[in-house]
Amino acid sequence: MKIETKIKVYPLKKVKTKGGDIYRIIDKNSKGFNGFSETYFSWINYGKVKAWKYHTKMTMNLVVPLGKVKFIFFDLKTKKFLRIIVGKSNYKRIRVKPGIWFGFKGVSSGSSLLVNFADTVHDPDEVLRKELNEIEWSLV
Repeated sequence: MKIETKIKVYPLKKVKTKGGDIYRIIDKNSKGFNGFSETYFSWINYGKVKAWKYHTKMTMNLVVPLGKVKFIFFDLKTKKFLRIIVGKSNYKRIRVKPGIWFGFKGVSSGSSLLVNFADTVHDPDEVLRKELNEIEWSLV
């Protein structure tokens, strides 16, 4: 299976208003969304990396409404990487099915905010982890 079949990127809608813009994220009719069991925020500081994780059951829907984050997805079977940068200026949702190694790096000054709408509740037994140096981040 190609890495692109496990990861989809969806454009998100921005609505201009006088008092401040509205950034839509997701609703029950959004493409590729199959409901959620948990939503959480994660902060990432500029230049910092959080990697590597691999979900065995969870489908993630990742959005960066504040700042900018570079995501790296890695398919261990094919040895293929996929790099996607999203944030306020490139406002999109990334759907990630289980079975992909991933990490991310803060690439805008200050801190960036990541939101995950997951289809399962966090279970520490469902996620695998590797140290950063176990997958060659610098290749991407």
